[in-house]
Amino acid sequence: MTARVPTVGVEEEFLLTDPESGAPAPKNTLVAETAKKAGIDLQLELTSCQVETSSAVHSGIGDLLAELRTARRRVAECAAEHGTRLLAVAVPPTVPQGYPVTDTPRYQRIAHAFGMIAHEQGLCGCHVHVAVPDRETAVLVSNHVRPRLPVLLALTANSAIYRGSETGYASWRSILWRRWPSAGPPPYFGSLREYESIVAMMRSSGSILDNKMVYWDVRPSESFPTVEVRVSDVPATAEESALLAALIRGLVTTALDAIAEDIPAPRVPGEILRAAYWNAARSGLDGNGLDVVAGRVVPHQDLLAGLVDDIAPALHRCGDHTFVTEAIAALGTRGNGARRQLAAMHRRREIADVISELADATLEGCR
Repeated sequence: MTARVPTVGVEEEFLLTDPESGAPAPKNTLVAETAKKAGIDLQLELTSCQVETSSAVHSGIGDLLAELRTARRRVAECAAEHGTRLLAVAVPPTVPQGYPVTDTPRYQRIAHAFGMIAHEQGLCGCHVHVAVPDRETAVLVSNHVRPRLPVLLALTANSAIYRGSETGYASWRSILWRRWPSAGPPPYFGSLREYESIVAMMRSSGSILDNKMVYWDVRPSESFPTVEVRVSDVPATAEESALLAALIRGLVTTALDAIAEDIPAPRVPGEILRAAYWNAARSGLDGNGLDVVAGRVVPHQDLLAGLVDDIAPALHRCGDHTFVTEAIAALGTRGNGARRQLAAMHRRREIADVISELADATLEGCR
């Protein structure tokens, strides 16, 4: 058994918007400069209406949650100084004609190479990093985590409204994101060498320009000694991001135990995973999903409960079980971002209500 409790960190992407219309506001450079003066290091994303926060490395989920809440509040204050509102939402509820690409050499190369895929971006996710011993282990852990990716997407779905209309999906970001040639669930890899061989082929073909464009939803990080899980919409609240981090750490810890005991990961075919992804994006946590190992239709709520049961020993070892069960219960009552967006839209059919709901959720518990 693996005795060590892995550390965890979180990156959250946010949308900068006009406070009145909710339209994306291309001011990420200005907001990042103001944040830097306040001691906050914001990352610029592909489009200039986005910023990204990066947490420190944490052993305790309570400490991580406290940092996430503080970061959201402080970045929202920096955004307000430039007449913009920070929203934790995975796609812009209202959009302009196009998205200005951030003016850095790398992002401009991506825009030139990928055309409208880049210019119609503005998609915000949440990336969770969990420490692993090495990149070879990260690849093996990814094999164990990949069957659980769809339920994590359903849990965090937060993009039901786009262009002022209901999309018919809980996570429209997931549908748009898969236009990138390297996005979605990764293949099953037998070794780090196989992983690196496929990545090299993708680079030589031009489907990615560099290794940072490996957008698979679980991958060895290019920047840190971690496995990175990047399947989710940016959650509506900081507590939901902390819940996601706790579940992913539990999954990774469970995978490390399995690897130590030579228990192989299930080889779920890509076609089945893609079907499960579609179900998760379509219905979110409130509808049916697909048990990709058993090959049967199961409510996402039951899949989530089964996930918690399966990783319960790891959650207890990490000290996260109580937090996870209480946060899931609260989420069931309150609803995730997608449910909250739709409830707000249905009240008066006014997009302003959706924007207000998102703004409240973004800073929920952060003041």
